[in-house]
Amino acid sequence: MRNWTIFFMAAAGIWLLDQGIKDLFVQGWEWHHRCLSLELHYNRGVAFSLFAFLGPHLKWIQIGLVVAIAAYLITTRTTHNHPLLSGLLLGAAASNLYDRFVHMGVVDYVAWHCGFNYAVFNLADAVIDATVLLLLLYAWRTTGRGAAG
Repeated sequence: MRNWTIFFMAAAGIWLLDQGIKDLFVQGWEWHHRCLSLELHYNRGVAFSLFAFLGPHLKWIQIGLVVAIAAYLITTRTTHNHPLLSGLLLGAAASNLYDRFVHMGVVDYVAWHCGFNYAVFNLADAVIDATVLLLLLYAWRTTGRGAAG
């Protein structure tokens, strides 16, 4: 029961935090600096606007992917072994998916433009990347390949 509590609190917490930050930008807040800007962008695709041509169908495909990932995490007991990471991952994914229904695209706001102008992301994106990386690292270490030899 404790692990499920951690899982749901992490999922709800990151969802609320991410949506709260996104709301600031939807309401018009922005900040600019030489290499970094915090400004509203709507991403109608996925990373780097890939698959934007799928339009409204993309959100339905992503629902299927999120459900499949959730099922995988539950059946492999990852939610039991890593409830914080699993909760953060699914909460962040749900937050971006929610944007697709409410804003017709993911609300991005961190625009890194030092040398290039196409990397724009949000807190949920960073959390997804970090949790996937940590879960892969844990999986690699538990298979024995990551153990000191």
